Amino acid sequence: MNDMGNPILNISIFLAFVIITLVVVVRVSKTTTSAGDFYHGGRAFSGRQNGIAIAGDYLSAASFLGIVGAVALYGYDGLLYSVGFLVAWLVALLLVAEPLRNTGKYTMADVLSFRMQKRPVRTAAATSTLAITFFYLLAQMAGAGALVSLLIGIEGRVGQSMVIAVVGVVMIAYVLIGGMKGTTWVQIIKAVLLITAVGVTTVWILALNGFNLSALLGQAVQNHPEGQAILDPMLQYGTSGATKLGFVSLAIALVFGAAGLPHVLMRFYTVPTAKEARRSVVWAIALIGFFYLCTLVLGFGAAYMVGVDTIDALPGGSNSAAPALAYAVGGTALMGIISAVAFATILAVVAGLTITASASFAHDIYNGVIKRGQADPQKEVTVARRTALVIGGVSIVGGILAAEQNVAFLVSLAFAVAASANLPSILYTLYWKRFNTRGSVWSIYGGLFSALFLITFSPVVSGSETAMIPGLDFAWFPLSNPAIITVPLGFFLGWLGSVTSSERNDLKHAEMEVRSMTGAGSEKATVTH
Repeated sequence: MNDMGNPILNISIFLAFVIITLVVVVRVSKTTTSAGDFYHGGRAFSGRQNGIAIAGDYLSAASFLGIVGAVALYGYDGLLYSVGFLVAWLVALLLVAEPLRNTGKYTMADVLSFRMQKRPVRTAAATSTLAITFFYLLAQMAGAGALVSLLIGIEGRVGQSMVIAVVGVVMIAYVLIGGMKGTTWVQIIKAVLLITAVGVTTVWILALNGFNLSALLGQAVQNHPEGQAILDPMLQYGTSGATKLGFVSLAIALVFGAAGLPHVLMRFYTVPTAKEARRSVVWAIALIGFFYLCTLVLGFGAAYMVGVDTIDALPGGSNSAAPALAYAVGGTALMGIISAVAFATILAVVAGLTITASASFAHDIYNGVIKRGQADPQKEVTVARRTALVIGGVSIVGGILAAEQNVAFLVSLAFAVAASANLPSILYTLYWKRFNTRGSVWSIYGGLFSALFLITFSPVVSGSETAMIPGLDFAWFPLSNPAIITVPLGFFLGWLGSVTSSERNDLKHAEMEVRSMTGAGSEKATVTH
């Protein structure tokens, strides 16, 4: 697809970003000396810095490439991803963010095991963290393959596979060199670039249409094969009973998933106080809300200025709608910038995911379970770095297999697993005195394995043209997203496990309640290792 811009210019802009951020990461790495520095950046970030970094973590390739493509192809239904991701953030803010930060230390498992038996709960929490991270990494890698194939004119699975491998290598370098400090600065740089680029492109498209949103929507309707239907709901999902159920399931996954995403929750440990945690949330919501408003204009702009047939024919399909729109609006230069920013988005998010997964394994499994909390901090960091290498390799292979899937859809699967496995246990731990070890373990494993089981036998994996394994058909579960079954199941198993066990620790719950609501004692708890 060399007619979509100048590959040399595109690669130059992309390389410039990689070089600049690697320089930043190397400089920051000189101050990463302790386990705390590696895991939470020494709590050295202000609320504003952390809020921008949270926006950087949250606005992934799914938010940018996937949603713009989904809106271009399906109109109203594509916008539901924007609404779902934004509302999900409010659930995380109101119920989870601050209590989690006040109670925790490095990872989600610190909170879940606070008043439980440490080893079984840490093992379960780390297992779910690794599974969710893997799904999210699949989405980012798939987006990377599509994007860089478009950038440098590579077509075919072999070329995309090589691109995905390069992304994995750069991601591992960020984590190994910079730890959480380096990763956070990459997130901040990327968030500023992404929101600026998206804002400028949005204003540009509106200017071309006389700043009249109705005119833009009218043009999109005229140029879309489905016409007026793109402004109505259920174009993508259909109107039969099963498809309506699938839509409700997707909505449940989107709204409840964010509050269980380990890499977003881990961001709250990088600020020094509860007040700064609240401040970071305000910054994050403002930036995330602005971004999702822009996806409305970008998606319908792509339907009008690029065309659905053209988008479908591009490498990566719907994931390439945003860079193709940039080329239609501003030519080679704007496409190069937008593509480089999108690639920066992928690199930053996969780095954040990788450090979350490696921290979870090293801190929760190696230190908490194998060494019973007595591991040498430097040895623990060494284990985290080695884990990052393994995770990078696995995500490269998975990304190659999922290269043709829409990235927003792949992330919705990660949200489903997070909402099923993590959210019930987090909410019960923070707010229900009767909750205990058996309830936590049943909830996490039950939600996790039921979600993975149903996804395996759904049209996502086999039995459809867009499946990960298109040549086989072993799908019997009709819904693409299992959240409508697995989220209630996670809550039910948490309740059932708790009421069938006599274990209680009211004193520890009282301590946790005071700490989570006031922050009292949490600073002391997070200084020691």
